Amino acid sequence: MSNTKIDDSFSDQWQQWAALSFGYQTALRVKNMVFERPVVVFSKSSCILSHTVKSLFNDFGVNPTIYELDEIARGREIEQALSVLGCSTLPTVFIGGELVGGANEIMSLQLKSGLKPMLIRAGALWV
Repeated sequence: MSNTKIDDSFSDQWQQWAALSFGYQTALRVKNMVFERPVVVFSKSSCILSHTVKSLFNDFGVNPTIYELDEIARGREIEQALSVLGCSTLPTVFIGGELVGGANEIMSLQLKSGLKPMLIRAGALWV
């Protein structure tokens, strides 16, 4: 999964999703959720991979915004929106408004020493 910057205007993927049956309002809601904090994690409360990623961020001292899709209203619609954006698994992580991916991408970044600089650039971590 490649990193995707979601800018102020709807990207092609967001426009495609907005055209689906769930509509513009849900796409806009997800977009706003992504931009509200430097690190946003969409997960499910029972998912061990989601727990692992959240623990990694906590170990860094990062306080991500976490949306447990099995516990919030319209969580299923949000999960479908993320799928259209290319996130077929949970957790789905955005850093600085950028779609980073799931647990595999986060762990890969960590192993390659790329996660910390990304968190610093997003303003989620201070050194």
